[in-house]
Amino acid sequence: MPLIFLIGFMGSGKTTFGRKLAAKLKVEFVDIDDVVISKHQVKSIKELIEVKGMDFFRQAESDALRSLTNAEAVISTGGGTPCYFDNLGLMKGRGVVVFLQLEEGAIFSRLKTTNLDERPLLKGLDDEGLKAFIHDKLEERMPFYNRADMTFNPMKQKIEELITQLQSN
Repeated sequence: MPLIFLIGFMGSGKTTFGRKLAAKLKVEFVDIDDVVISKHQVKSIKELIEVKGMDFFRQAESDALRSLTNAEAVISTGGGTPCYFDNLGLMKGRGVVVFLQLEEGAIFSRLKTTNLDERPLLKGLDDEGLKAFIHDKLEERMPFYNRADMTFNPMKQKIEELITQLQSN
């Protein structure tokens, strides 16, 4: 099984679903955010962005992707990862890219239950602001997400369906 890169909007379940997928496939799970946090010795992505800025974070994220040496793994990326530099091309060249696609309402419901202040792009948004942000960012990112090798809806499909697709790919 090649590297499997999970892309999708924040709140789409890349980390939670990625852990389950990696366990079922018996491969390592890697969260790009964890790689960035470890390399830059910060407590969180929020802290890194507050101290160094968003451009620095996007470069660190790209560097983390390039630094992966795993032969087999499920890799959870940040929501914007495929949209910067040649990250999407790099992922497609090294493995299979799976877009975890959820409807806007589902993303809103999931994000609403998290601490928005821990997510730099969402800090200070009320419900209407969050809905508008999700809509606008999804529209902006869909051209990248739609270039994935596969699309999977973790709310409507079973993990076994994705595994079957991956194995026949």
